[in-house]
Amino acid sequence: MGTHVIVQKRGHGGPAYKTPSHRFISPAKYPQYKENMLGEITGFVQDPSKDVVLAELLFSDGRKGYLIAAEGMKAGDVIHLGGKTPLATGNVCTLETIPEGISVFNVEAHTGDGGKFARTSGAFAMVVSHDEDTGAAGILLASKKVMSLKQGCRATIGVASGGGRLEKPMKKAGIGKKNRESRNKRWPRKLGTSMSAYDHPHGGRSFGKSSCVSRNAPPGQKVGHIASRRTGRRRGKMEGQEGEN
Repeated sequence: MGTHVIVQKRGHGGPAYKTPSHRFISPAKYPQYKENMLGEITGFVQDPSKDVVLAELLFSDGRKGYLIAAEGMKAGDVIHLGGKTPLATGNVCTLETIPEGISVFNVEAHTGDGGKFARTSGAFAMVVSHDEDTGAAGILLASKKVMSLKQGCRATIGVASGGGRLEKPMKKAGIGKKNRESRNKRWPRKLGTSMSAYDHPHGGRSFGKSSCVSRNAPPGQKVGHIASRRTGRRRGKMEGQEGEN
């Protein structure tokens, strides 16, 4: 007797496929404030949903919160948020106050969204330009892409903590399994063609069978290339290459 394929199991839901958000500590977004605010670092925590270390802060207005820690931070440090903030590691500034060539992380995509870019361990972006005509700032990401953002977007000075994490190998499959279980990631990913026919539509002696499936197929069959226009690598001449040697 066969079992339901992974698509059906995940779609049905259940404890095995539910993100354990009750274990997560904080989204580590910037707090809302109207003027310059101070925050004292009271400690550091490791959030299971992130590879980067979070700094636990006590703000000057009495609130507590978490922000992504920068390399070089330590307990007892005081960071500045907003206003005419000095350019020191861990301080949160708007892009208009950050000169070109400064490394930043946790950069907002839109003013007030709390941070979207360069949030992983060891990540950073660089301020490369300020356009006075359009009021935009150019941010160079690790992918070499330059983003044009509003000057009012916030960013943290420095480099996100946890750099060099990928230099240490997993060594054991169990470590990788636990690492992905904490975020509810599918692992290990097994090929459907390596399964039995009763476990997967591609299982058994299914070689030579099309991997395309209709968009209206039921969940048990909706695996592979869903409603694809074409598959495989392109062959022959591409458009615009006619007449080229």
